[in-house]
Amino acid sequence: MNKEEDIMERKIMTIVEEDGSTEEVEVIFAFEFKDNKKEYVVYTKNEQDGNGNITVYVSNVSRETGEPRLLGVEDESEWNRIKDVLRELAKD
Repeated sequence: MNKEEDIMERKIMTIVEEDGSTEEVEVIFAFEFKDNKKEYVVYTKNEQDGNGNITVYVSNVSRETGEPRLLGVEDESEWNRIKDVLRELAKD
């Protein structure tokens, strides 16, 4: 695979902040918990932490207003389930 093909396969999402500014991020994957029908998206801004690891973000996707909105995950049990999904992804 050449670099051009790799770029074409990336999924880019534009996030609109509350102040109206926008930022493009790369979607790693999206998933839904079947039992509660909650959708999540895992994405990155391609930032690295102090150890050289790429930082990833997880948001709950709300479609209540028609337009998808990204919401934070505040419930600890919900966050633990998400971490389990991320661990499984890391194994692959």
